[in-house]
Amino acid sequence: MNQSQPPAGLLTNQIRPYAWGSRTAIAHLTGRPPGDRPEAELWMGAHPGAPSRTDRGNGPEPLDGIIARDPAGELGESVTGRFGPRLPFLLKVLAAEHALSVQVHPTTEQAEAGFAAEQAAGVPLDAPHRIYQDAHHKPEMLCALSEFDALCGFREPAATADLLAALHLPVLDPWIAVLRTADPGLALRTVLTEALGTDRPRGTAAAVALAGALDDAARRPGPYAHSYAAYAAAARDYPADPGLVAALLLNHVRLQPGEALFLDARVPHAYLHGTGVEVMANSDNVLRCGLTPKHVDVGALAAVVDFRPGPPSRVPATTGDLGEVHYRAPAAEFALSRLDLSGTVTLDDDGPQILLCTEGSAVLRQAPGASLTLGRGASAFLPAAGAPAELTGAASLYRVRVPGAARR
Repeated sequence: MNQSQPPAGLLTNQIRPYAWGSRTAIAHLTGRPPGDRPEAELWMGAHPGAPSRTDRGNGPEPLDGIIARDPAGELGESVTGRFGPRLPFLLKVLAAEHALSVQVHPTTEQAEAGFAAEQAAGVPLDAPHRIYQDAHHKPEMLCALSEFDALCGFREPAATADLLAALHLPVLDPWIAVLRTADPGLALRTVLTEALGTDRPRGTAAAVALAGALDDAARRPGPYAHSYAAYAAAARDYPADPGLVAALLLNHVRLQPGEALFLDARVPHAYLHGTGVEVMANSDNVLRCGLTPKHVDVGALAAVVDFRPGPPSRVPATTGDLGEVHYRAPAAEFALSRLDLSGTVTLDDDGPQILLCTEGSAVLRQAPGASLTLGRGASAFLPAAGAPAELTGAASLYRVRVPGAARR
C-alpha cells in the first residue's frame, strides 16, 4: 500500500434504540450481553444522523467527514460523478421484536418535488408533520438472518376480501364489498384512505374488533393461518390503530435465513418480526400508513402509493465467481452479496465497499503489513482508492458496494 492509498478501517457503529427493537439480537451478533433497552438497528455508513467512525491514524473520526475531505479517493470518480460527494448507500442490521410502521417511500421525482415544496413553505426539518427530509428516493432490500415476517405490496383485492370475510366482523362488510366489486386500484385506494382518514372512526372500530378475531383465526387451520398470526401480533403491538386495516391489505411474507425482499418506491410495506441485513439508498424519506404514533398525512400518502396489487418482490440468490452469493436488485445505489469464505478472494471494485462479518473470522489485507481482522459482528469500510484488497479466512460476510463500479 503506498502512502496515498487510504486504508480500510474497522467501523465503530451506532445502535438506534427504537421501541420496536430486540434486546438480544444485535447484542448476540456483536458478542455483548443483552442490555436493558431495545436495540433496533445497527447503522454502518456515513448517514449524517448516525455516522460510523473509523481511525485513519489520528483517532476515530466520523465517516461522513472523512469522505467530505476526499470524495474522489474515498468513493471513486465514477461514484462521485453519479451521486455527488456522499456515500449513496446505508447498511444496517435490523432486529424487530415488534412491528414497525406500515410505510412507503417516494420516487426521486416525488422526493425532489416534495422536499422543494416543504422547504419553500418553511416547514422545519424537525417538525412532526414534516414528510420530506431530503430530495432522494429510498429503495431498500432486506436479507433475513433469522426467520423474518414482513408485509410487502398489495394483495389482490378478491383474496383480501376472502381473508377479511373469514373473520366474520360486520364492521368490515362495506370494505369487503368494495374489494369484491370495484376496480382493484380504486378498491385498495378507497379502503386505505377511508380507514386512515375519511372514515377513521370505523377504521379504529375495526382495529379494536380485529384484535380478538385475528387471534381466533390464527388458531384455526387454513391457508391464512400464518398470516392471521402475524397480523394478530401487530394488533397487540398497536391496539386500536386503524393502520391495522392498511396492514391487512398487504401481502404477508415469511423469509427464511438467506432469503431476500426488495422494497421499491411507492410500494407499501412493514417489517413485523425478525433479524436481517438491510441495505438502502441513503435517504430519510418515509410516509407512514399506520401502526405508528407518528404523523400520517393521508393525502400525501395517497399521492405517492402505487395502488396496483401484485406479489411481493422476492430477490433470488444467484451464485457468482468464487462462490459469492448475489442479491441483484434494481437499485443504482447498492448491490448486496454474501461471501461464504473459505480461503482468499480479491476485492477489486473501483468504488466504496462495506463488509459485515456475521459468522467466523476473516483478515482484510491491502498490502503486506496493512491488515485488519473482522470477527463476528465487526464491519469495515474499504474506500475506492484502497482497492484491490484480499480477504482471507473462514467466515460469512455481507458485502455492499455500488453497482457498475469498474473492476481494477
